[in-house]
Amino acid sequence: MSVPLPTSKRVLVAALVALAVLYAAWFGTQPDPWVAQVVFALPPALLAVAVLRRSRTAGFWSAVIALAWFSHGVMVAWERPDDRLQALLETALAVIVVFSASMAGLKARFSRKRG
Repeated sequence: MSVPLPTSKRVLVAALVALAVLYAAWFGTQPDPWVAQVVFALPPALLAVAVLRRSRTAGFWSAVIALAWFSHGVMVAWERPDDRLQALLETALAVIVVFSASMAGLKARFSRKRG
């Protein structure tokens, strides 16, 4: 019997899947949509699968790449008013990815030591 994923990992998977769906919808209308799908939608989808398969490094890499997603979202929100909603969603999901991927470490760092 498999132990269920902790809540932080389930939130991480949900945020990664939401990012993949956002990118698929956002860039699906481009002239060559498959390029945007490979560059943008595929990485969060693969990371979500890796988290579900309990890869030890998937959370770390999700948080590292989320810094790029965050930067991209801020840049697009600032420069392209037509894409501002999608960019702000990308930024918010990137923040969720960073915090949910880091939650175990944050709990360990700031929890009270008993004994």
